[in-house]
Amino acid sequence: MIYLDYQATTPLAPEARDAMLRWLDGPGGAGFGNPHSAHRMGRQARAAIELARHRVAALLPPGGRVIFTSGATEAINLAIRGSGSQGTVCYSAIEHSAVSDTAQSCGPAHVLGVDAEGLCLPDQAIPGGTRLVCVMQVNNEIGTIQPSAEWHRKAAGNNALFLCDAVQAYGKIEVTGADMIALSAHKFHGPKGVGALWVRDGLDLDEVQTGGGQEYGIRSGTLSPALIAGMGAAAHEARERMAEDAAHVEALWRRARELFGAWELNGSAQARWRGNMNIRRDGLDVGRLMSDCRDVMFSAGSACASGSGRPSHVLKAIGLDDRQAKSSIRLGWGRYTTMDEIEQAADAINEAAEAQGL
Repeated sequence: MIYLDYQATTPLAPEARDAMLRWLDGPGGAGFGNPHSAHRMGRQARAAIELARHRVAALLPPGGRVIFTSGATEAINLAIRGSGSQGTVCYSAIEHSAVSDTAQSCGPAHVLGVDAEGLCLPDQAIPGGTRLVCVMQVNNEIGTIQPSAEWHRKAAGNNALFLCDAVQAYGKIEVTGADMIALSAHKFHGPKGVGALWVRDGLDLDEVQTGGGQEYGIRSGTLSPALIAGMGAAAHEARERMAEDAAHVEALWRRARELFGAWELNGSAQARWRGNMNIRRDGLDVGRLMSDCRDVMFSAGSACASGSGRPSHVLKAIGLDDRQAKSSIRLGWGRYTTMDEIEQAADAINEAAEAQGL
């Protein structure tokens, strides 16, 4: 099988797996202790968590703290719900549903427009009384890189906080400044089930999930040393290999653009993470294509919305009609993808598309 769905999840890095194993030891080992216990095993587990916290923070702006969560969805909920209840929440039209649905459930919400390239430009007004602005750094469906640093400055100039969903950016490009930044480990070769919210120093959040208050008195629940150690190892590896990974992804992008030259690209070709290629051929039956190419793992859109039958809200936001949106596929690659896999996948997908008379 050829895996080209890196926006949905990434393969677990061997370094992350190795880091996790010690903290999964059973009665014969010493790695199963509760990190909130005061005894030796608890202190050892806590030390592993603090090392991981340091490693995750190394790829984030200075002057903030990392709060571990179960993933980016929880981190986003903590940021939006914990940062206040009075005022409007603004978010871009191409945000993940974890942002848009949460914002809508918390009171007044305002949608920021995007252009045909898939960029949310900061030349648009935000309503008076806005308390929070949410613009992701890299879009999960079309890969466009947003001017999030400019949005951070605009939010601050309007006395609002800024939340950046950096799930698709972290470990790949520099994460720009914000008041809060959401992360998910399994998008940068860490394990599923763990993420983090970075919160700048001086910003206090309300507790959303009550209980023991294990994470800075804000997020309750026993932490998993294994998952967090895996996330920390993945972050450390991403930092060490960022330039190498980016060069590899760029080479794969250039070859894929040649191989899929007959397809239309959705979103900007320039302001884009090169590990994401969202393309279309009008009239394409994507369901049939995926069935004919069952040994190539790719997406008909965001994995979070697959099976809904609805056209992608991201593709609709950049001006595609329902038919064009439903004729689009997303290919994603990264560190462990080979050039041969890109070429084999292109042969299979192009052959299957041509069999449809396209």
